[in-house]
Amino acid sequence: MGNDLDPRLTPVQRFGRELGRVRRDAGLTQAVLGKRLGCSSSLVAHIEVGDRRPRPELAARCDEVFGTGDLFTRLYRNLTSPAGPDWYLRWSDEIEPRARTLRSWDPLLIPGLLQTEDYARAVFRGGLATSEREIEDGVNARMRRKPVLERDRPPALWVLLDAGVLHRLVGSPEVMHQQLDHLATMATRQHVKVQIVPEGVLCTAGWMSGFVIAELPDAPTAVSVESSGRGEVSAEHDFVSMIWDRYDRIRADACPSGQSLDIIKEAQEQWKQQI
Repeated sequence: MGNDLDPRLTPVQRFGRELGRVRRDAGLTQAVLGKRLGCSSSLVAHIEVGDRRPRPELAARCDEVFGTGDLFTRLYRNLTSPAGPDWYLRWSDEIEPRARTLRSWDPLLIPGLLQTEDYARAVFRGGLATSEREIEDGVNARMRRKPVLERDRPPALWVLLDAGVLHRLVGSPEVMHQQLDHLATMATRQHVKVQIVPEGVLCTAGWMSGFVIAELPDAPTAVSVESSGRGEVSAEHDFVSMIWDRYDRIRADACPSGQSLDIIKEAQEQWKQQI
């Protein structure tokens, strides 16, 4: 996947790259795929190299042929009405759904995959969104990511969370209470581990930004790093190694998962008392 992470790729080119990858994995030629899609092999070739824009019915048909859920439908959606910056769309639509393990560090907010709808709405309302439509588009895009944790074989999710996040008001005390209730519930799932880095711990490795590390079954490990609303996605070896080192150093200061769950529930009770 290395070249697919190139920020210079357009959404049309990424659609084509993914189509070519899935087609080859299925052992199909462009001619055979064209027959199954009801189009010419020439059109398939042009789409794969990114110089022809697919139609929505072709994207939906690709999902039917390959059994890829709504992968190509989502990739097509990004061609017409992207709900976020380009680097974010590469992550949420192309990398995160294919990960077998996700490891994250969040110094400021509950991670997106574990956010409730009301918490996410409060985050977007206080962020860069300039209209109610932009807020709702952002919330809907975030909620569309959550099924990755509900599928039959979900990725292992390892979350490192600064304790200050549990006490930082986002929305209202009721929103925070509901959010921490959801976080505590998710933390009890077999494939989800949440560890809290206690307040007062000198965790300089994590001060710069939050990040996510995605281990993929068929591509190099990739990372997403976000700071102040800006971000980047990379599979470059040295950069990934640097983020891995930060993750390990932060985790060395984190509480065990059982103790972390108690910390979450204690903070949840504090918010309940303010409702």
